[in-house]
Amino acid sequence: MSLERPMTPNPYPLLPAAASFTVTSEDVTDGTPLKDDQVYALGNTSPQLSWSGAPEGTQSYVVTCFDPDAPIPSGFWHWVAVDIPAGVTSLDTGAGAGDDTLPGSAFHVRNDFGTLDFAGAAPPEGDQVHRYFFVVHAVSEPALGVDPSVSPAVVGFNLAFKTLGRAIITGTYQH
Repeated sequence: MSLERPMTPNPYPLLPAAASFTVTSEDVTDGTPLKDDQVYALGNTSPQLSWSGAPEGTQSYVVTCFDPDAPIPSGFWHWVAVDIPAGVTSLDTGAGAGDDTLPGSAFHVRNDFGTLDFAGAAPPEGDQVHRYFFVVHAVSEPALGVDPSVSPAVVGFNLAFKTLGRAIITGTYQH
């Protein structure tokens, strides 16, 4: 079976418009290959992220990692951390290891591997280069209104109505 297919579009310009702010990382350089630490089979560790310039009125954050290039229509969710307090402006390397490594009352929603944590890059062997969009969503509410049992799609639906801004940094990986 061939996995050849057209490049999937960047999904974020297709969403309702939101202000842009800045995210940086000691572990991810925008547009370049991820470090082994962020690869599922090699380190499986969430990257350090710092953000600034969130829109006025931000009351919490959601941090996600999404691969639109998975060979399925829905893409692949690698990380969904919800209800990060508004006063938090960074996550340390490894913060995605579990709920006890997140600040305040933040929690993880099950990723597409079925676990409540960060799951590193794991594209099919020989497939095209995959993009991993690490996104910090500035949220207009102190809590998104979901619990850990929901899917990333439900988180995304709620974000469509509560996102004030997005900060995006993208890594790549090919196996």
